[in-house]
Parts: sequence; structure tokens; C-alpha cells
Amino acid sequence: ENHADCFRSRIGLFRSLFPGKRTCVPVVLEGLQKIDVAACRVGAFDLKDKIGHGIAVLNLSDNYRDFRMSDQKKQKAAEAALDYIQPGEVLGVGTGSTVNFFIDALASVKSKIDAAVSSSQASTERLSQMGIPVVDLNSVGPLRLYVDGADEATRHRSLIKGGGGALTGEKIIAECSETFVCIIDDGKQVDRLGAFPLPVEVIPMARSMVARELVRHGGMPEWREGFVTDHGNCILDVHNLEILDPPKMEDTLNDIPGVVTVGLFARRGADVLLVGTDQGVESLP
Repeated sequence: ENHADCFRSRIGLFRSLFPGKRTCVPVVLEGLQKIDVAACRVGAFDLKDKIGHGIAVLNLSDNYRDFRMSDQKKQKAAEAALDYIQPGEVLGVGTGSTVNFFIDALASVKSKIDAAVSSSQASTERLSQMGIPVVDLNSVGPLRLYVDGADEATRHRSLIKGGGGALTGEKIIAECSETFVCIIDDGKQVDRLGAFPLPVEVIPMARSMVARELVRHGGMPEWREGFVTDHGNCILDVHNLEILDPPKMEDTLNDIPGVVTVGLFARRGADVLLVGTDQGVESLP
């Protein structure tokens, strides 16, 4: 198994260990073969040793087992979303680890759908591998159903999305869809948005200017260095924002010149939230 696929998050942990490494750090996991971990969730591993420049020996921490349990909950939510599909439709498909479970599950019912509209190159590739045709949104018009995950979600179905960097495509497809079904595990459900850094997609020439504006609004932006979106832009991950009024914050940040879009989905949040738990799947319509 490729354990790199189990994790999608910042590479800040590795940057702190190995300054100057931008995208990938070769590591050795105790009890596992050597792999390249392009992006590892902070807390999944404990540093055991550092060997020379750019090589680390890590132990799997207890958090790793928690993440594997989280995968089981994601899979439950993803499979529950299949019930919302109607025969013969073109389906909107999002991006992320939970959506990957949904795409895998789609393979068993792919005869029910005519095609999919994808929010990212990554999802397009996965859908194609499953034999599901992918079409351009411009050729099909409004969609009846869009299924996607989230990095954070409230019971009121406001979301933070964009951890995978596909927020612009996700926001466009959500806006074009009659019903947005959001699939998450219960670790993503929060009372208030903002613990997860808010992704902001930015035109490259405006990155520093937008960062200064985000600081004026109380945030601490961090450039996702080395990452380029499908649309050729960069991402600022904004920490420490107090998101007391998500729709207002979404409008305010979207108005900053140079911002393509922000990862707040409050103006157009989810219509249905499917939450995978230890007991099963909870639906929040």
C-alpha cells in the first residue's frame, strides 16, 4: 500500500526539519519500506532520527491509527452518497480524500450515470481510471447533483474547502448544481469554522499584496510554496481567522483584488451533510 495516499496536508513539518526542501522528503517508516511522502499530515508520525540532509526515520504515532479509523468513516459517508444518484444524469464530482472513496464506489454503479463533471485534474484522472466519462461543464449546463467533501463543516452546512487546492473548480460546480451533498467524517464537523487554515486562491502577481490585506483582516497567511493550482495560481492558507459570520467573511475576502476565490462555502453551502461516524452515517439536511 502506498501510505502517501493516506495523508494530504501541509508539508510544513518537513520544511521545519529540512529547510530548503520544497516538495518531497524521502523517509523511512519503521516496519515499512522506504517511500516518498509528498505531503504528510502533521502528527501522523513521530520523528525518531534525522540522517544527513533530507532523510528522516519516523515512527508511526497513535494518530496514524486514528487517521485509518477516519478513512473508514469517510468511506461510509462516500457510499451513502450513492443513494442520491439518479439514472442517466451527469454528476458533479469534487476533490479530496473522501471524494476518492466516492469515486471508487461509483465504479460499481457507473452504468447509472452518463458522465461526470470534475472539479480537478486529480479527480478527472481517477474517474477516467474507473471508466467514467468526464465532460466539460460548459457542454452540459446546470447539474442536478454535486458530491464533494470538506475540510470543516458546521451543522448549518457552511464549509471550509480547498485543502487539496481545487477550491475554484469546486465552487464553480457547487454554484451550478441544484443539490450539493457534502461527505465528511465526524472529525471534520465543527461548531465554528476557522481551526483549519482557510485556503485562498490568488493570482501570482498579487500574492504579497493579498497577504498583507489578509493580515489586516486578522489572519496569518502562509504561502503554500511550490503548489500551483489547476488554473495556474497560488494558494495562501490563512491561520487564526475569527469566522463569526461566514457569509460576510466570504464576501469581504473575495472583494480583495487579486483573490480568485476563497475556500469559504457559506453563500453556497451544502444542501445535505453526510457525516460518517463510528455508528454509521448521520444525515444533516
